[in-house]
Amino acid sequence: MIGVRPVADTFGRVNRVEPVSLEELGRPRIDVVVNCSGVFRDLFINQMNLLDRAVKMVAELDEPAEMNYVRKHAQEQAEELGVSLREAATRVFSNASGSYSSNVNLAVENASWTDEKQLQDMYLSRKSFAFDSDAPGAGMKEKRKAFELALATADATFQNLDSSEISLTDVSHYFDSDPTKLVQGLRKDGRAPSSYIADTTTANAQVRTLSETVRLDARTKLLNPKWYEGMMKSGYEGVREIEKRLTNTVGWSATSGQVDNWVYEEANSTFIEDEAMRKRLMDTNPNSFRKLVQTFLEASGRGYWETTEENLDRLRELYSEVEDKIEGIDR
Repeated sequence: MIGVRPVADTFGRVNRVEPVSLEELGRPRIDVVVNCSGVFRDLFINQMNLLDRAVKMVAELDEPAEMNYVRKHAQEQAEELGVSLREAATRVFSNASGSYSSNVNLAVENASWTDEKQLQDMYLSRKSFAFDSDAPGAGMKEKRKAFELALATADATFQNLDSSEISLTDVSHYFDSDPTKLVQGLRKDGRAPSSYIADTTTANAQVRTLSETVRLDARTKLLNPKWYEGMMKSGYEGVREIEKRLTNTVGWSATSGQVDNWVYEEANSTFIEDEAMRKRLMDTNPNSFRKLVQTFLEASGRGYWETTEENLDRLRELYSEVEDKIEGIDR
């Protein structure tokens, strides 16, 4: 993206990078913002060092602004922040040292958030700690304003999916790292960035849009009879997995807005409208079934699922029914 290549030493170890000339590159240098997980920060400090050095190297190249967007944006941000060009070119961020996650996932899992702005503030406050290759050993330093300015220039977001066993809605960490709506709010034009997922789960790696990947995930897991019947064979824990997947789907609605209405509608048809399935879920794990019903109601209440009043009334009645079951009340 930024137009650099790794350079290996005599032992084959990559410990520095060098810029590719614009003539050889044949296109402008594209600005990037790298936001690493806390685990990546802990394990791959050398790679973070190379990334930071590479971006700062490119920002300091004497090239036309229209051919070097790293330099263009860094110059604008240096002026706004009143810092040096090199400091303004900070593009590698993560959590504070010893900290992990944006905690957006915890808020979604516990339904303990008021609006999307609150989730975005959580992301910014926890993921805006910069890595600085010019200060080795200094740890991560909070640079929220620099992080916001860098994100405000983003036209696209990108994540990597590397396991067919752990997909977008299997765990909450993927949407926990997604800044799609956050970037839209930071951009001056208010335009949503394009969002992509690189699927490297097979040798035939391919890039899909986030919305395509969410749809594929829903079809192959949550709404796939082979998947949810397999979960039901696991008994109590299987019901919890079904509930967790729906909750993670709501998480994607909250952070990206890339979940189609039919996903919720068909999930409701599969797990709520089907009386036999509904009874199996309730009898097998009433606590997770209650959370499942609550999540459907939350998805509607937050505007992520448009459905009939009949469906909502059924869900409200079911919530009351399963509450009584858990409390041992026989009406």
